[in-house]
Amino acid sequence: RRFPTVELRAETFNGSTHVPIPSDSAFLKALLLELRLVDEHVFVEQRDTCTRINHSSVHSVSTPAGELWPVLAFHKSGLIYACVPLVEGSLEPRPPLLTVTGLSQGLALLLGIMDYVSPSRKNEAELSSKVGQLRNLLVQACPLGTPLNTNIRSLNSSFDDIQELPVDKDQPAWRSNTYKGKPQVNVCISEKVKCMQYDQRDVVDTWQVYGAVNCKCDIEGSAPNVTLSLTLPTNAPPLQDIVVHHCVTSVDPAMLMSTSAEPLNDSVYNGPYKFPFIPPSESFDLCYYTSQVPVPPILGCYQLVEEGSQLKITVNLKLHESIKNSFEYCEARIPFFNRGPIAQLEYKVSHGQLDLSREKSRLIWIIGQKFPKSLEVSLTGTVSFGTAGKEHPTDFVCTGNTTYVKLYFRIPDFTLTGCYVDQHSVQIFVPGKPKITASRELISSDYFIWNSKAPAPMVYKPLLD
Repeated sequence: RRFPTVELRAETFNGSTHVPIPSDSAFLKALLLELRLVDEHVFVEQRDTCTRINHSSVHSVSTPAGELWPVLAFHKSGLIYACVPLVEGSLEPRPPLLTVTGLSQGLALLLGIMDYVSPSRKNEAELSSKVGQLRNLLVQACPLGTPLNTNIRSLNSSFDDIQELPVDKDQPAWRSNTYKGKPQVNVCISEKVKCMQYDQRDVVDTWQVYGAVNCKCDIEGSAPNVTLSLTLPTNAPPLQDIVVHHCVTSVDPAMLMSTSAEPLNDSVYNGPYKFPFIPPSESFDLCYYTSQVPVPPILGCYQLVEEGSQLKITVNLKLHESIKNSFEYCEARIPFFNRGPIAQLEYKVSHGQLDLSREKSRLIWIIGQKFPKSLEVSLTGTVSFGTAGKEHPTDFVCTGNTTYVKLYFRIPDFTLTGCYVDQHSVQIFVPGKPKITASRELISSDYFIWNSKAPAPMVYKPLLD
C-alpha cells in the first residue's frame, strides 16, 4: 500500500536528498536482490561489498533514482515483510537509526501484520483470504500512513463491522471492546537464552537472556487500572534494557535507563519493577527486558576429529546446579554439513537416546525431561558417510570440522533470572475478586556449542597473550 501524503512529506523533508519510491514491480525486484533472495550465489558489488555489512533489518535498496533508505524488511517463513519509513529530515548524512522514529513504528506495524498472517501460512486458501483483507485492515491501522494500531489481529476485516469511537471519553483507543464477566488476569514470563560456547582458552563464551511479560486481562470497565510487579530473588542480577508497552501509565525513569551496554555497578536500578497500566482488550506484551546472568543453564563441550574416512565425536553436557532439573523437552542436534548421508554409526550415550534424522544428515540426541543425579550426560561415537547428493544440506560457514551442537529445551515454571510475578502483588481496582494466573518458562534460542577442535565463528575475541 502506498500513501501519497507520506511520499509528499518525504519529498518536503528530504529536499535534494529525496529518492522517490519506484513502481511496485521495480521495488520488489530491487528488494529481492538486496535480501539475497535472487542471485544469491552471484557477487553483486552494491550488495556484497565489505563496506556494506548489514547487522539489522534496515536496508538500502538500489533504484534507478538512487539509494532508497531506510527500507525496513525481513524474510520470515516464506513471506517478505517490508515498509519504507518516513525520515523527518535530510538523508545526508544519514541520521542514526535510533533517531528515526518511523523505524520503530514501521517495525511494530510489520510485526503486527506478521502476527496476523503467520498462523495461516500453511493453509494457502486461508493465507490468501487474510492477505486480501490486509488492505482494509491497513486503512484502520494506518490511516494516511501513520500507524495508530499495530495489533492487526484485533481489527475488523470489513468496513461494515468498523465500530465507532468509544462513547466513553475515558476509554483509551487501545481498548477495542469491553469485557463482561468475572475478572481474571493471566501473566506469563517467557525468557529465552542465547548462547555461544567454544571451550577454547583464547575465546570467551557468551550468553544472553531476553525476557517478555505477556498479559491477558479480562476486566470490566472502559479504563480499568491494573498494577503488576516483577520480583527478583535476593542478590539476583537486575533487569536491564526494559521496554514497556504504551498502555503503561508511569514507571520510574531509572528503570528505563538501566542498560546492558554499560558494566553493572551499584547505581543500576534493581527494583521494585512496578508497572501500572490500563490493559488492552487482547493479549499483549507488557514489557521486554534483558539481564546479565552469571552462568548459562547448560555447559557443553563438543569435539569432532577426522580419523581416516570416519568422524569421531564426543559431546559432554552438564546442567548447572542452580537450574531446575525438570524439562518439557531437551535435545541436542548434531548436523553434518557438506557430506553425504550417514552410512554407518556406532555410539554410546550415558543418558537418553540417539536418533538419526530422516534425511540422514544429523544426529538427534533426546536427553528427555531430566538430567541424571550427576547432572552430566555424554555421547561418544564414530560416523562414516555415503556419497553426497544434491538433497543433502550444505553450509558455507561450517565447512570441514567447523561445526556445532545445537540445544533445544524448555523448562516450565522457571526463569534464568529468577524473575517471577507475585500473584498477591497484582492490584486491580475493580469490584469483585479477580482470578490471577501466573506462569513462567525458560526456552533455548540459538544455543550453540562449537567444535573445540576447529576454528568457529566468534562474537568477539579478547586480547590475550
